Amino acid sequence: MSGADPEGPVAGFNAYRRRMNERILAEPNQVVRRFFALDTQTYRSGALDVKTKELLGLVASLVLRCDDCIGYHVAQCREAGVSREEMFEAFSVGLVVGGSIVIPHMRRAVDFLDRLDGTVPPPPAVPEPPEAHGHG
Repeated sequence: MSGADPEGPVAGFNAYRRRMNERILAEPNQVVRRFFALDTQTYRSGALDVKTKELLGLVASLVLRCDDCIGYHVAQCREAGVSREEMFEAFSVGLVVGGSIVIPHMRRAVDFLDRLDGTVPPPPAVPEPPEAHGHG
């Protein structure tokens, strides 16, 4: 999710993920294909709705510290209608369960969410250096 990408981080992430999934699934390996299918089926609506399952996936990804998974679930949560407030509550659950080691991953999740929403705040202003108090 990090690094310069001329398409932008969200589009670049999605394009890479789609391209590599197609490449992987083109191989004749049934175990890989079945696992991908299981993953897809797991996040379908059932006793729990899609929104809840994606929030669970997001929290698990934060705790496991998988930035690609975090980006994916942030995007899926958005698609499922998760509000920014709900997303931050999920971030806080991941933070409490995973501890301070989750903070760098939460930063990247918030950055990805901001970019997904098109609400990247401007960089903070650089404070002016204090005036030199000359001695002489």
